[in-house]
Amino acid sequence: MEQARSRSSPPLVSRTTAIEEPAFAAAFDALPSPRTTWSAPDDALVVGGGEAATLTASGSDRFAAIREAATELFDSGDVHAGTEAARPRVFGGFAFHEGACDGEPWAPFPEARFVLPRVQLTVADNGAWLTVNAVGADADVSTVEDRLAREVDRFAELDRRESGDAVEDSAAPRPPRPGIRESRRTTSREAWRESVGAAVDRIRAGDLRKVVLAQALEADLAADFPRAATLERLAEKYPDCHRYWFEPPGGDSAFFGATPERLVSLRGRTVETDALAGTTGRGETPSEDEWLARELLDDEKNVHEHELVAETVREQLEPFAASVSAGERRVRRLATVQHLHTPITAELDADRHVLDLVEALHPTPAVGGLPPDRALATIRETEPFDRGWYAAPVGWIDAAGNGAFAVAIRSAVASRRRATLFAGVGVVSDSDPDREWDEVQLKYRPILDELEGDEAVDSAD
Repeated sequence: MEQARSRSSPPLVSRTTAIEEPAFAAAFDALPSPRTTWSAPDDALVVGGGEAATLTASGSDRFAAIREAATELFDSGDVHAGTEAARPRVFGGFAFHEGACDGEPWAPFPEARFVLPRVQLTVADNGAWLTVNAVGADADVSTVEDRLAREVDRFAELDRRESGDAVEDSAAPRPPRPGIRESRRTTSREAWRESVGAAVDRIRAGDLRKVVLAQALEADLAADFPRAATLERLAEKYPDCHRYWFEPPGGDSAFFGATPERLVSLRGRTVETDALAGTTGRGETPSEDEWLARELLDDEKNVHEHELVAETVREQLEPFAASVSAGERRVRRLATVQHLHTPITAELDADRHVLDLVEALHPTPAVGGLPPDRALATIRETEPFDRGWYAAPVGWIDAAGNGAFAVAIRSAVASRRRATLFAGVGVVSDSDPDREWDEVQLKYRPILDELEGDEAVDSAD
């Protein structure tokens, strides 16, 4: 097990000032690599560049190691944030399991990596804020304040946003989607039928209750991958999802996505999480959409799969909680699919760090299975690719140990001319391999729609 390490050591100095909000693409392109973005329905948009500090870890103790390193980083902070949303936070994620980053395209990604950006743009309800962070030898107050002044001048020259979501005519036009020259599946349809059939046999024999099996799709792009434009399009199409972008050092590749699944958020002693499992498509008309939603709510297989997830999430929270409550099961509609969704809240019985909860909840049965150890063994034996950060926790941590984490589904790793997409489905006792295959194809769509050429996307719409 590799202990977490920071490329810099405390103390931390952070200074923030309000600025006029720049256009997203202009800000993203102006920031140094490695870049990070984070956005969620109940959170500010953060676009970060560079590394004031980087925490990495590997092995089975990676959650505890990152928690300890983050606590040490924040312990001696000299912070003037200006607004809570711009407070120093480290952003990053974990591998799905130990050893999950051994193969391609995951070589640049450690099993755990969190970054405190050197320069950070935060767009919150109360405006836009520019932050400069420094740690260790660079953490001199006057030097940080001078750097912030220079960054303010630099950002003042970027394209600005108008009211609403439109950018001014002077902004650069958004580049088109790149198009796909060739694609390859890592799992053939026949191999998939065999894998799902074998999993169903194990479930019916009582060895498993559920397992989530995934596929990977490799795509060679016909043009350069448009990073900022892709993130803008995902924000427009999936405003109610958690959206993320993580570049490893060098900036040659990035892991990104728009996930509907929150793993956990912690503020004080209040915990919010979700059970999200059970899927169907969207209808071509409002009446068909409603019919599909009602069918999903009544479908025995999907309801069973969903209840396994909801029950397990409640059980995983109970050791930490004074109370746990679940909302009513409902249908959550996204652009390409509909899911069964149950919101779950808890009040903790003591102060906790968000990573205590992340470690307890990951992997949820929505992306792993039950029992967890047997499901994980089945995943590792069956899937012919490494999951890396796919379906793993991604999010942020602050100095108080609060944070928010999502489950990194609807995701891909992309470089200049190649992308690898990931999607999975829950297998239970009455799963049909061909229906599960079709569901995987639906779950590729959020990312695949942003890679296919604009002409193909328009035809699909």
